[in-house]
Amino acid sequence: MTDYIRAGDEELSGAYEEPMSLEAYVERVLSNPSIASHAPKYLLEAIESMGTRTVIEEGEERERYRFFDDPANDGEHAILGNTAVLNGFVDDLRTIAADRGKREKIIWFDGPTATGKSELKRCLINGLREYSKTDAGRRYTVEWNVASATEDRGLSYGDGIDREDDWYESPVQSHPLSVFPEGVRSSLLDDLNEADQLPTRVEADLDPFCREAYDLLEERYRRNGGTNLFSSLTDPRHLRVKNYVVDVGKGIGVLHSEDDGSPKERLVGSWMPGMLRELDSRGRKNPQAFSYDGVLSQGNGLLTVVEDASQHADLLRKLLNVPDEGRVKLDKGIGMDIDTQLLIISNPDLDVELDQYADRNGRDPLKALKRRLDKHEFGYLTNLSLEAELIRRELTSETAVWEAEGYADLESRVREGLTLSMRDGRGGAVERELAPHTIEAAALYSVVTRLDGEDTPGSRGLVDKALLFDQGYLQEGDERIDADEFDFDGDDGSHGVPVTYTRDVIADLLQGDADRQHPDLPVERVVMPDDVLDAMAEGLSDAPVFSRAEAAEYENRLAIVKSHIYDRQEADVLDALLAEKGVDEATVSEYVEHVFAWANDEQVDADRGPVDPDPLLMKVFETEHLGRFGEDAYSGAAPTDRVEEFRREKVITAINRYAWENRDEDFAIENVDVSEIPVIRAVLDAHDWGDVKRLFEGFDPAQWTDPPSETETERRKERTIEHLQAQGYTPASAELTSRKVMREVSYRWD
Repeated sequence: MTDYIRAGDEELSGAYEEPMSLEAYVERVLSNPSIASHAPKYLLEAIESMGTRTVIEEGEERERYRFFDDPANDGEHAILGNTAVLNGFVDDLRTIAADRGKREKIIWFDGPTATGKSELKRCLINGLREYSKTDAGRRYTVEWNVASATEDRGLSYGDGIDREDDWYESPVQSHPLSVFPEGVRSSLLDDLNEADQLPTRVEADLDPFCREAYDLLEERYRRNGGTNLFSSLTDPRHLRVKNYVVDVGKGIGVLHSEDDGSPKERLVGSWMPGMLRELDSRGRKNPQAFSYDGVLSQGNGLLTVVEDASQHADLLRKLLNVPDEGRVKLDKGIGMDIDTQLLIISNPDLDVELDQYADRNGRDPLKALKRRLDKHEFGYLTNLSLEAELIRRELTSETAVWEAEGYADLESRVREGLTLSMRDGRGGAVERELAPHTIEAAALYSVVTRLDGEDTPGSRGLVDKALLFDQGYLQEGDERIDADEFDFDGDDGSHGVPVTYTRDVIADLLQGDADRQHPDLPVERVVMPDDVLDAMAEGLSDAPVFSRAEAAEYENRLAIVKSHIYDRQEADVLDALLAEKGVDEATVSEYVEHVFAWANDEQVDADRGPVDPDPLLMKVFETEHLGRFGEDAYSGAAPTDRVEEFRREKVITAINRYAWENRDEDFAIENVDVSEIPVIRAVLDAHDWGDVKRLFEGFDPAQWTDPPSETETERRKERTIEHLQAQGYTPASAELTSRKVMREVSYRWD
């Protein structure tokens, strides 16, 4: 228990500082300018502070800001995909922060449901909260104490007791530099921005609440003949600068769809009648009697988010001038300067709302609003691996963002099965399994429904397009076809099956037993890829989110996904069946090492010291394992020109590509993953049913379900099931998957 208390102490002690004087704050700002950044600059700095990583999306290599992976919260609200959209958002922030344009714009995130827009809001809140706890991201405001300046106590400090209850913090996070007169503040900012390529702007004056305290102190000191008025009223006994942790209501304002009230109440707040009577300001409205709980008040200093904006369409026109003018009204004659980055989030229904007067021939009353909106459109994920990751997140408590070392690692995660503990209806729990390739099947089908079928790559289909989007290339034997060889300009990701539909289908399947039995294995508790695919397709026509045309189109795309997933299952079973007969990876690695040394006129490390590459070893591998060449391709063990060309173009080129892709690491040939070399991977994967028939005389796939005792089929099945378990299958899912494959193989065995 003590450890938890201590951890809580450390967490809070690292987030908060003791209040400081205005003078101390200015000194700190001059040595660390980022703590004074205006709203869009601060938001940009927070995003950039966490660095970037390289991803492949829609077949293109892109740099992605780690901020959007929600790293400070273990990926809890990470935004998967849509990297190009997020990068466009950051580019806009950079433009706005530098005052090079778009300052009058309201950033708008639009897109279908379940595309990550709400996660963006949560990710921004999480990331900004954590950044504000760092030294570079500290956020500050002011608090006032006017009790010592009241007339009955004069300007003395009485008994010297300084009560904390007498301090009142700015209700809208006013910037500490806004305390300075405009001319002084301008000079201070000139000094601050001298070496900064992205200058800080502090154009907002004190909020009305703080201005009331400022004016009261100034008047009292002036009446008493004070000369150094600014020094007096900003004395540490009256004014302190304090840091705050950014959160909703504290630098971030969020207007939810269910929030109601008049436009003014929702935007800035409302007058509190009881406080107005108590303050008795002689006929005028005292700004200290205002609630300051509107979305712009809460978001002053950093970020204002209007969620589900179509529910607040009446407010959008009232927000028109806020980004440009940076000012709102509390009442007649009482205005408040605002420094906030406006961001609205909506589903496509806002588009309908905005276009309702579009046919009025230039007299559209919403035209000015539409001109101010800077649209960024989220789409459904079109990467297989991202969709698989998202489905797992929906079904489990997993939050960590997948960062794979090469596509082979990512591919293995996509194919993984999943075991979940489910309530059994009797107060107990039962283990249910999603077999390997089941989540992959659901993800692939979802992605395929979202792809435009008009610009498939060459003569290839939608599954190939999905794979090309995910890994950036297609591998066809020795040939690697890169995504940049194709022009994709279709409407990908704007429609299709949302992840919420897929999640619900899988969740329903996990609730009950499948209609199958086995005397020894709980096969009824295993959900197979075909179970999910069939359920997804069967539910399309009844789901209200799909039109009849969409349901029919998506059903027609089911067969190609089933075919691809079967190929993946067949490869697993074949690999397991021939696991003891294949080329071991050590032999392959040795060949690659010798070829690399041969091409670079180097030697190979051996137990007895460096030796020349072995021409016979390379020849044997190329003739017996690769099956590429016969004896006529060599002069003894020496390769002819065509063998040399093969080694350089197929092996060395692949090694060089691997070295380039891993250029940030110390490259060494012994560290090369041979499975990343296409021609070598082809060798490792070069299993077919002809090999099975040749190697295992008497094997009969038709007997697989219940093989006769002491037969080759029984022996092979036992070993195959063992190897499938080593690949991540359970005994039950291995039994079901191998049965399915053998049933298909038996039809063509003879």
